[in-house]
Amino acid sequence: MPHDPTLERLANATLLVPFESYQAPRWILDGLADGISGVCLFHNNLRSPEQVTALNASLREVTDLPPLISLDEEGGDVTRIGQAHGSDYPGNAALGAVDDPDLTRETFRALGLELAALGFNLDLAPSVDVNVADDNPVIGTRSFGSDAELVARHAAASVRGLQEAGVAACAKHFPGHGATSQDSHHTLPLVEADADLLRRRELMPFRAAVDAGVRSILTAHIELPALGTEGPATLNHALLNDLLREEMGFTGVVVSDAMDMRGVSERIGIPEASVLAVAAGCDLLCLGRFVYADQVAEVRAALVRAVREGRLHGERLEEAAERNADLRAWVGRSAVERAHHDASSAIGLTGARRAVRVDGELPSLADPYVVEVDAPAGMAVGDVPWGLGPWFRDTVRVSPEVDDPSTVLSAVGDRDLVVVVRDAHRYPSAQAFVRGLLATHPKAVVVEMGLPIWRPDCGAYVSTYGAAHVNGLSAAELLGAAGALEVTG
Repeated sequence: MPHDPTLERLANATLLVPFESYQAPRWILDGLADGISGVCLFHNNLRSPEQVTALNASLREVTDLPPLISLDEEGGDVTRIGQAHGSDYPGNAALGAVDDPDLTRETFRALGLELAALGFNLDLAPSVDVNVADDNPVIGTRSFGSDAELVARHAAASVRGLQEAGVAACAKHFPGHGATSQDSHHTLPLVEADADLLRRRELMPFRAAVDAGVRSILTAHIELPALGTEGPATLNHALLNDLLREEMGFTGVVVSDAMDMRGVSERIGIPEASVLAVAAGCDLLCLGRFVYADQVAEVRAALVRAVREGRLHGERLEEAAERNADLRAWVGRSAVERAHHDASSAIGLTGARRAVRVDGELPSLADPYVVEVDAPAGMAVGDVPWGLGPWFRDTVRVSPEVDDPSTVLSAVGDRDLVVVVRDAHRYPSAQAFVRGLLATHPKAVVVEMGLPIWRPDCGAYVSTYGAAHVNGLSAAELLGAAGALEVTG
């Protein structure tokens, strides 16, 4: 295939790429200089604030127009900057439980200012999905709630907060991943709801985000037959153009969800899925977690080849490149014009404290024994610490499939028992384990750090609406106030 620098540069302009190290490899720096629009960082790129700041500065040095430097930083359970110890921000479910849009706006402004100080300018957040499926394996506490109007209020507030800090927001996952019982990382979920319901429920928060001036919207790899679509929304021209652009009036950048997810590329491969996504209306291709130099080159080549074969119009590439350039110019101006005000470092803990709920009467705990019932983290969450271990001396983490409640109870003895779970409603083995513990300690305190859907008969039930560091601290403070070990931040 003949070399065409102009066409290859246009193809590059649709790419948001990952890389594998704490320093930018040469292929990344050369790619940015050759027109790649930006990068998406993951925990394997983030070691310390100083390292991240230096890395992001090195990325900016090779281009005249600031590159998009992005990450998935939702706060709460999905955090990259808090990967080592958990997030300092409470997450959407906790903010939705409080239902104070001003708090949400202030929280996301604080988050945005922290990201901007590290050199980031695009946050692939907030999640504005309306979580109506209790067994949803991919959204859950990432959602503000199950009520569309509530989610819409906080969608607008979070978008405004981030963008007031000079960081472009990215509302996701369009047109709504909250009614699924499958994870699009692994398969193509089907949303079985009628068109009227989808418009009243799923689309409402996205309309609110558009009205709030959101700079980008991220697509979902889900199928919604009631909207007349077939295949993933990411690859559907009618959804991304007739609905999102013409009907809803969105003029910003359409970002694909990760193209390495099975829900979009398992059957056809990442290069072909990328061609179809751009043809459908995606402007910026988030390639995923492990799509490095050789595969990036394959995607670029596939885009160029599709134009030459007439399967992808060159004008579509030009349109995408122009939108992405406009976003890069906006983040460049925002970096200069960013308001010089300090965010409260305590805003995250304030929100977590306001979100925590107690059913029943907390006992006066004397020398409590804490049992954390482990639960698998989803692909979006990754390996992030959670629980009450940092604040209680005697804490044990158990696997409900392997460990025996009787063994744990022998260690508890006559001491006060605190049981910590995470989304116990999704795991029958966790429920059975908790019941085994409560059989001899019916007055135990149960702390739910996911969604408070399954509620056992216990002495007191504490809901944190998330498993971030500040969610754990808020629960530990509450239990400490009732006589537990002294809590320190």
